[in-house]
Amino acid sequence: MSYSRDDIVAEARRWIGTPYHHQASLRGIGTDCLGLVRGVWRALHGTEAEAVPAYSRDWAEATGVETMLAAARRHLIERDRIAAEHGDILIFRYRADAIAKHVGILSGPLTMIHAIEGRAVAEVPFTPWWRRHTAAVFSFPGIRS
Repeated sequence: MSYSRDDIVAEARRWIGTPYHHQASLRGIGTDCLGLVRGVWRALHGTEAEAVPAYSRDWAEATGVETMLAAARRHLIERDRIAAEHGDILIFRYRADAIAKHVGILSGPLTMIHAIEGRAVAEVPFTPWWRRHTAAVFSFPGIRS
């Protein structure tokens, strides 16, 4: 299957306004940050990349394992952070010494779409704070140029 970066951003924008709900991934019903990316993946690929086990809100602190980065490396294409383009997946660390545990989708040079606890999915500024906390950037496979 082939799709464009604009297709990725358009699908992510369809999720705007979806309420935050831990472990969910249902557009218009509820999602967390990972659920948003999973939902966009399903729209592009038809099925989940892999089964996602249940996870607690403090999964990263409890395990100390880079689970999110490892999963991204299994299914996405890692890119140089400087080369990030709209439609790319951004993975964040809240602190420099913390496990990466938040994800969003770059929607433009200065904006991203993400789900964060207590808020609905939104397109927000990709501020210097978010840029500093970006741990890795990935592209979906199958993007046509």
